[in-house]
Amino acid sequence: QVQLVESGGGLVQPGGSLRLSCAASGNIFRNSVMGWFRQAPGKQRELVASIGSGGTTNYADSVKGRFTISRDGAKNTVSLHMNSLNPEDTAVYYCNLWQFSGYRRDDYWGQGTQVTVSS
Repeated sequence: QVQLVESGGGLVQPGGSLRLSCAASGNIFRNSVMGWFRQAPGKQRELVASIGSGGTTNYADSVKGRFTISRDGAKNTVSLHMNSLNPEDTAVYYCNLWQFSGYRRDDYWGQGTQVTVSS
């Protein structure tokens, strides 16, 4: 099992910045991928950004150039630095970790943290 604890989030004005952090604990494999998803009201959960254990990153087109994901492998933490926020970024953000155990993929989720971009 893996536990994920998120911190950060809150209310920010358009054009502002926020930083989300997530700490993972438990049985974490070397092949794990960590990332952030978000879900806005009435919309499906979507991938925001992910980072592999080797540092390979992947971003949604809507956040490229504005958000940066980073990972500390020694501490099992992942952070999301969000710049130039706009109201469309308003959502509940979820930390995610997935890893393979043999052929089975296991996904773990944080409890979610609200990000609201509004003037």
